[in-house]
Amino acid sequence: MADALQNHIDGAWVDARDGERFDVVDPATGEVIATAPDSKAADVEAAVDAARRTFDDGTWWPGTPARERGRILLRAADIVRREHERLAQMECLDSGKPIGDAREDVAEVAFMFEYFGGWATKIDGDVQHLSPDAMFMVWKEPMGVAVGITPWNYPLMMATQKLAPALAAGCTFILKPPEQTPLTCLQLPAILEEAGLPRGVFHVLTGFGETAGAPLVASPKVDKVAFTGSREVGRIIMRSGADTLKRVTLELGGKSPNIVFGDADRTTAFEGSANGVFWNQGEICSAGTRVFVEGPLYDDAVNAFVDRASQIVLGEGSDEKTEMGPLVSKEQQERVERFIEIGSKEATLATQGARPADERLANGYFVPPTVFADVGNDATIAREEIFGPVMSVIPFSSVDEVVAMSNDNEYGLAAAVWTNDVKKAMLTARALRAGVVWINDSQPAPTEMPWGGYKQSGIGRELGKHGVEDFLESKSVYLNLG
Repeated sequence: MADALQNHIDGAWVDARDGERFDVVDPATGEVIATAPDSKAADVEAAVDAARRTFDDGTWWPGTPARERGRILLRAADIVRREHERLAQMECLDSGKPIGDAREDVAEVAFMFEYFGGWATKIDGDVQHLSPDAMFMVWKEPMGVAVGITPWNYPLMMATQKLAPALAAGCTFILKPPEQTPLTCLQLPAILEEAGLPRGVFHVLTGFGETAGAPLVASPKVDKVAFTGSREVGRIIMRSGADTLKRVTLELGGKSPNIVFGDADRTTAFEGSANGVFWNQGEICSAGTRVFVEGPLYDDAVNAFVDRASQIVLGEGSDEKTEMGPLVSKEQQERVERFIEIGSKEATLATQGARPADERLANGYFVPPTVFADVGNDATIAREEIFGPVMSVIPFSSVDEVVAMSNDNEYGLAAAVWTNDVKKAMLTARALRAGVVWINDSQPAPTEMPWGGYKQSGIGRELGKHGVEDFLESKSVYLNLG
């Protein structure tokens, strides 16, 4: 592992202009594994100027034939597959997630490059004849210089789901990865360079939101910002972006309902509901942390969730036996523990698992899986996004009641419905105010399917064809034939 990471700006690996650096920590042990540039306004200006110059020249990337843009992304997919295990081990070390989960993430990253590489040649406009003497055309053109500010829960995957469609559309791109987990994101420039991406198209700079992210958002030379992260930071980005009226897409938090009806398959519903909270240490924006269970199943469901939580193996992500790793940082660990303390006063603490016994992991940022029963829908732990392995189990007695409780929240990212009644499933899905609804499943997010939320869970959609469209402008061209 490289000890001293660097930014990648205009085809070169460089330190921050002022030479300042910050530590990158292994969350399983608390040990420093690398240092990264603490980028600031001068570094941002260099990256933005290079991206702007490359885009405005028009011959380097926007003028590159769509077939060639697609081929570059397809080659990137092949390189990611070749480097699959190395990237997965790096992701595991940096984020703390179990190695099996990291391998699945990297495999999806390869497919994202492949999928959006295919879209490069399928961007088309429209033609309409208004009369014998007039017609118009709608051209789709790249938006310009795009910025991606990405989160630490899926570092490489979240970066790629912004980067790949932006490149397919013909944008130049600047990535500000999360300061907690920059390692795999800093592998992307070498991957894309080997794939044939021209110099100046893609830039990566590390740093903190206040000193690196903020000037990126504020820059009048940036045309588009794509952000995934907290609702609070999303509001700041939206306000700052308004000064230059730049395009903004936001994928923010969630407090997703997971509804288990009495006629659901118990084994599948209970296991899927638990996975929907405990996967990825609960560090999932769409985690189904509000688990609504219909009365007749309630006690059995709580017992099943307690059993599952007690069986989950906590440990270092690189251990093949580990099912749940540490949270990403000390700050996040303390945040989740505060919510557990609040929840203990609001509801019944049904179970809380144990930390790893290994003394080497004593300083790791572990929070065991936790289940609260008898939770009211107005409780703090049922309303606030915790972003950790904390489940709130809430009883309900009718479809109308559970839909009302599910929608009674400021978020609207995702929801899950478990039932063997297809009509009930579809009617419930239609009534839920959420951007994604799973029926008899929890958390699949295929690259082909649009992703994004209602209400305060965000603006715009990523993935699928929407992922490309959000990096395109429409130009209407009127032609007088008379």
